[in-house]
Amino acid sequence: MKELTPQEYAKMAERASPPSPCLKNCAAAFLVGGGICAGAQGLLALYGWAGLPPEQARTAVTVTLIALSALLTALRVYDRIARVAGAGTLVPVTGFANSVASPAMEFRAEGFVLGVGAKVFSIAGPVIAYGAAASVLYGVVYWVLRQAGAA
Repeated sequence: MKELTPQEYAKMAERASPPSPCLKNCAAAFLVGGGICAGAQGLLALYGWAGLPPEQARTAVTVTLIALSALLTALRVYDRIARVAGAGTLVPVTGFANSVASPAMEFRAEGFVLGVGAKVFSIAGPVIAYGAAASVLYGVVYWVLRQAGAA
């Protein structure tokens, strides 16, 4: 059997892969992502109207979006929305909540400690770790630059 060259393999893969409806995918991502953001803005107005100070209203919106995302993930609705909307569901707070809740739901049959507790950060954990490391690095670079400018 003849070994395939990378070019031959690429041609075979291109023929076997269905074309991606790019315009449709972009429109769905835009509409759903925009809808999530518009809903968050509506929640902010609602919490402000209810008398919360702006900082507390913003926190309440974030908590609400996280809770709704986790609930929709648990009810298996978030995945159906993501199948249609693609990247539109990756609005940072909702996408992150989904990435934390999904493994927890998947491994809940293994129990709360070895299933949910052990798997809850399997996807989001590296994001948290690298995010924290990047913020420390950024802080050190910022501090060094400020010290160099102050001298």
